[in-house]
Amino acid sequence: MPIALRIIAALPGALFLIMGLNWAINPAGAADSLGMALLDGVARSTQIGDIGAFFIGLGSMIILGVITLHKQWFYAASLLLGCAALLRILAWAAHGAPFTADAIVVEVLATVLMLVAASRCAAPRL
Repeated sequence: MPIALRIIAALPGALFLIMGLNWAINPAGAADSLGMALLDGVARSTQIGDIGAFFIGLGSMIILGVITLHKQWFYAASLLLGCAALLRILAWAAHGAPFTADAIVVEVLATVLMLVAASRCAAPRL
């Protein structure tokens, strides 16, 4: 994989990791950055745990792909990103959420980037 592609792929990975860590350190700020309120009670635990884990897991998969050049990490990241985009569309189409084109575009572009990165990884040696 060309070094330029590794750097380009690492950038969203680092961003997602930072976003996930922000949920652990500054959950009110993290929620605000995504246009949501920090919830109360058990919902706060779910919000911090699930969203923080999503971003830390996603960022970690991308960084592991960049470091190891094992394509399965990029495929796993693309699965999460693609599902997030599809579920945003479902939220709009079936559940009355606003259509968040900006977030969907980012997720689709990042999905494509991860698939391109995966396609540039060499086949594993047996």
